[in-house]
Amino acid sequence: MYRADRFTRIEHSNRGPVVVTAAILIVVAAFALACATDRDEKKTTPVLTQTPTTQPSSGGEVGQTSQPKQVVTFASAQDAYNKHQYREATASFEDYVQVHPKNAFGYYMLGLSAWKSGDLDRAHMAFEESIALDSTNVKTLLNLGRVLLDQGKPDDAFARISTAVQLDTSSAEVRRMMGRVESARGQRDSAIASYRVALSIDPSDSWSMNNMGLLLIEQGRYEEALPPLARAVEIRPEAPAFANNLGVALERTGHPAAAAEAFRAALKADSTYSKATVSLARVEEKAKSDTTTVDVTTLAQTFNQELQESRKSRLVAKGVVKPDSVKTPER
Repeated sequence: MYRADRFTRIEHSNRGPVVVTAAILIVVAAFALACATDRDEKKTTPVLTQTPTTQPSSGGEVGQTSQPKQVVTFASAQDAYNKHQYREATASFEDYVQVHPKNAFGYYMLGLSAWKSGDLDRAHMAFEESIALDSTNVKTLLNLGRVLLDQGKPDDAFARISTAVQLDTSSAEVRRMMGRVESARGQRDSAIASYRVALSIDPSDSWSMNNMGLLLIEQGRYEEALPPLARAVEIRPEAPAFANNLGVALERTGHPAAAAEAFRAALKADSTYSKATVSLARVEEKAKSDTTTVDVTTLAQTFNQELQESRKSRLVAKGVVKPDSVKTPER
């Protein structure tokens, strides 16, 4: 009690000097403490020579610094696709559509990239997203149909390609794709008819010729298969599958020497084409004693003339041109 009373009395009796003195002491002590802290930090904190990879979180814990995500442009994603870097393109278009969810073409390119990289499920979903945004895009429908065929879903593919046929009745590619779908569904006659329609639109569609010829071989209609296959090889001699199929048709029609020549042509186009290697080994011995002849060139030219007439009839029927204004394209 005495100390408290005495302190009280001193405070009241010497108020001015004591307050000033206390204030000065507080300022001096704070300055000394700040200097000491500054000296300690200089001694213990190293100088950073590069950007730190970690930083303290709000709770005082040290975590990884978040780096700003690079913005993906359509051009950069498409550049990866054009360079056949399909996995990278898929990842880039994934990022792109996250930022541009209403861009149908972005989803279309994502679908193409995923398909090329072997991710059929992702390709399927991307093409579906694209169609949801633009239901009239024929190319999207075509490529979705191809993916569905690769997934073993020909009935689903048929529904999509049927829509494409309705949207574009003058596309050889669409009709050819319908032929593929019908073939996958076991509708061979319908498939052959679709290929013929495709060829009436584009008489140079070598893939429709090859596919039709292959179906005719599978049906045992070997003589009918020769003209379209001969013309397909004439247009694209660098395609080993075309030459091999022609060889099979020639072999089945009793022309082993001509068949051997076709198989050699396939191997010339691609020396690693194993089907032609096996086929050539099968007919080589028979070819040595074969005296039959077949004019493959004439078969091809005759078939081409038939296609030109079919094209002319189609254009006249549609009223696109007058009968005397249709010119036969150069071979």
